[in-house]
Amino acid sequence: MDLNDTPEQAAYRIQVREWLGEHREEAPPLRAPEGDEEAYLAARRTWQGKLAEGGLAGVVWPKELGGQGLGPIEQVIVNQEIGDAGVPGILDVIGVGMLGPTLIAHGSDEQKNRHLGPMLHGDEVWCQLFSEPAAGSDLAGVQSRAKLGDDGRWTLNGQKVWTTNAQFSSYGLLLARTDADVPKHKGLSMFIVDMNAPGVTTRGLRQISGEAEFNEVFFDDVVLEGDAVVGGVGNGWGTALTTLMFERLTIGLGSEGLGYRADRFAAPIAADPNARVDPDVRKRLGEIAADLLALRFTAYRTLTALQGGQIPGPESALAKVTTVNAAIAATDLIADVVGPEALDESSEWAYAISFLPGLKSAGGTEEILRNTVGERVLGLPPEPRLDKGIPFSELRAKERSATA
Repeated sequence: MDLNDTPEQAAYRIQVREWLGEHREEAPPLRAPEGDEEAYLAARRTWQGKLAEGGLAGVVWPKELGGQGLGPIEQVIVNQEIGDAGVPGILDVIGVGMLGPTLIAHGSDEQKNRHLGPMLHGDEVWCQLFSEPAAGSDLAGVQSRAKLGDDGRWTLNGQKVWTTNAQFSSYGLLLARTDADVPKHKGLSMFIVDMNAPGVTTRGLRQISGEAEFNEVFFDDVVLEGDAVVGGVGNGWGTALTTLMFERLTIGLGSEGLGYRADRFAAPIAADPNARVDPDVRKRLGEIAADLLALRFTAYRTLTALQGGQIPGPESALAKVTTVNAAIAATDLIADVVGPEALDESSEWAYAISFLPGLKSAGGTEEILRNTVGERVLGLPPEPRLDKGIPFSELRAKERSATA
């Protein structure tokens, strides 16, 4: 997005651009070289540390916690300049962009002091342990259980799935059920989990792109200390909402930084002389460009709200839905124009074509997010719910009865 920078923001942009110009040669490539993933991860960790030292990571984090204490517009400026410089951003987007803000909002002083510094500098990567095989979009239906022992420690059992970066994460933020005798939203607690603890097993899930970015994670009698709880016992749902709002904000507002721009999508289409004058192609591209333009101005409004101290609201869900659908439509159009060559491994579009459909489920499925916007933004009547006010332990029986 093209921001109308104030003089102070313009000076900050120049400062960021100059730093990146001075350190561009130290940056690793945007994608991992074939067969050298471990070395690439090490290089990305080192690069994140350099970005943090240069003040380009944790831009909106408080200064006393290692950040820059700046606003969201400055964060967008950093993202824009990193994209223009052609270098990678931080490795741990999930940690710094979503879980760090959750710890800042809900964590204890001890948790902040112990974890935020290593997270910011890439020394300890984090993952988000929310979705389960039977609880993806219905996040409050998680069945992983944490039981409190007489010694004040918790014992965790369960399974998580679609966990990004779990294979090289040091810690995870996990939502588990700690009380099954209350309605499902009220019996949850959030925990910090050591991913190298005994009883934690991580298995990669191979994607159509050939990568295994996502994982399933199993927890078998994993012992958690009493101080691993974030936000208080039984307050897990409210804590999780903070993470989810920042997740949707990261995907939605990060669209242009991720390369989801109309001009980028138009370039390979304009290069084809037949596609360039085809009315159907022009119409499809125009609709995509209009969606991305609408997203840009939605982002402006969100940035204005954030700059005024407001937290991201449910409207971020609409930005996420629009971003992903527009990017999928654009890559589909490019595949139609370019042909089979678009799927060649050497093509810049092959990875996007195979990866983007999976983003429809990230941060909640499109159906759930549209319901969120309908109910919380447009004020539409909520869908009927069979689980309202019912203790979680009784839900299965109620569901079976309703089905019968």
